[in-house]
Amino acid sequence: MVRTVFDAPVDPALVERSLAASVFAPMWLDIARPDHPPLVGSQSCDLLVVGGGYTGLWAALHAAERYPDRRIILIESDRVGWAASGRNGGFVDASLTHGAENGRSRWAAEFDTLTELGMANLDGMAADIERLGLDVDWERTGMLSVATEPHQVDWLAESAAAGEGRLLDQEQVRAEVHSPTYRAGLYEPDSCALVHPAKLAMELARACLEAGVQVHEHTRAISLESADGALRVGTGSGAVTADRVILATNVFPSLLRRNRWYTVPVYDYVLSTEPLTAAQLERIGWTGRQGVGDSANQFHYYRLSADNRIVWGGYDAVYHFGRRVDPTYEDRPQTYRRLAEHFFITFPQLDDVRFSHRWAGAIDTNTRFCAHWGTAHRGRVAYVNGFTGLGVGATRFAADVCLDLLDGTPTPRTRLEMVRKKPLPFPPEPFASVGIQATRWSLDRADHSAGRRNVLLRTLDKLGLGFDS
Repeated sequence: MVRTVFDAPVDPALVERSLAASVFAPMWLDIARPDHPPLVGSQSCDLLVVGGGYTGLWAALHAAERYPDRRIILIESDRVGWAASGRNGGFVDASLTHGAENGRSRWAAEFDTLTELGMANLDGMAADIERLGLDVDWERTGMLSVATEPHQVDWLAESAAAGEGRLLDQEQVRAEVHSPTYRAGLYEPDSCALVHPAKLAMELARACLEAGVQVHEHTRAISLESADGALRVGTGSGAVTADRVILATNVFPSLLRRNRWYTVPVYDYVLSTEPLTAAQLERIGWTGRQGVGDSANQFHYYRLSADNRIVWGGYDAVYHFGRRVDPTYEDRPQTYRRLAEHFFITFPQLDDVRFSHRWAGAIDTNTRFCAHWGTAHRGRVAYVNGFTGLGVGATRFAADVCLDLLDGTPTPRTRLEMVRKKPLPFPPEPFASVGIQATRWSLDRADHSAGRRNVLLRTLDKLGLGFDS
C-alpha cells in the first residue's frame, strides 16, 4: 500500500486546539430565517409540493411563473432549507450527472446534450437570481480540481484533453492557491459558481411567496392517496387535496414506498474556520476565490465564504446500517479530527486558524450517483431524488423536469434516457450495508494503490453500479 499525502502526521494538540471552540451547528444557518405558519385544517390546491428544500422551492416557484392562475401550496415538515439545502458547500456545478466521467460512461449518446442542458441550467439560475433580486452571495468563480498524488496528474491531463478545463502544472496551480500538497490542477472558469446555501433557500421561499405560493413549515406529510378523482395528502394537523403533487423529500423516506429502495442516506461532514484575516489570506493566495476539490476517490471540497471563512468538507462518506436518517449520526468526533488534520496538511501555513463550526448532513445517493425521476397515480404525482451531493444546481433542472412530467407533454428534458430510466435499486439489509462498506474499503484501497481499482470496483464499473457522495 502506498501512503498518501493525507497520511502524514499532524500534531494532535494543534487539532484539538483548532476544534475546541467550534460550535456543533451548520454555519450557513446562522442567519435570520422567517417563519412560515403550519398548515391547519383541510385545504385544496392545483399543485402541492412536498418538501421545502431546493427541489421543492424551485418547483413551486417555476410552477407559479408557468401557471400564475393556479393555486400552489408547499409544505415542509421542519423549516425551509434546514436539511441538505442549508448544510452543503454551496458549489453550484453545471453538471447534471455528478461529473463528466460519470455522465459520459452512462449516457455517451446524450452526453453532449446533457452538458448543454447543464450549462443552460446554470445560466438560467444566474438569470433567475438577478431577475428576482435574490441576495445569495453568488460568485461565478469557477472550479479548480487539484492533484495531490502522482497518478492524479494523469487523470487531470486526460480531462483537459477532453476539453473539461485548462491544465495547470505544479507551479501554476500553487500560484492560484498556495498549498504544498498540489502537484497539478485543472481549472474550469465557467461551469461552477459559489452561493450561500441557506440564503438561497430563504430567498427562494421569499420569491415563492411573492409569486403567490402558500408556504407552510412544521407540516409533515404522512400519507398520499387517491380520493374521488383527486390526490389527498394527510398531515398531522389536516390534509391537502390537490390535482397534482410533486414529492421533493430527497433523502427522507418517500410517500411512495416503491421509491424508497432507490436511495440510501450517506452522511457528509464539514468544518468552517473563523473569518481569515488579511494576513492569513495572503499566506494562501486564493485571490481567484475558486471552488476547490481534490481528485481522490475520498475527496475534499473547500471554498471561501463571503466573509472569508474556509468551508472544508468531504472525505468521509458514512453509511449506517438500516438506511436511517438520524441526527445522532451527525456529531462524529473522529471525522471532525480527521478533517482538521487534512486541513493543516493542505494549509500548514494556517496553523493559527481555528474552526468556528462543525456539522454534518445526510445526502441521498443512488447507484448511478445522480438524480432519477418517476411518476405515480396515473401521472399526477412526480418525484425526484438521488442527487448524491451535487444538487445545488441540478435541483433547478430536476424541478423543471417534474413540472414537464406533470404536464404530460414530452419535452427535450423528458425525452432524455437519464429521465426515462431509473437506476438499479439498492438491495435490502444486510446486503446493502455489506456491499456499501466493501465498496468504501475498496475506494480507500484504490487511493492507497495509485488509483488502481480492485476486482469489486471493476465489476461495479461494468455493471454501472457504485457508491459515492
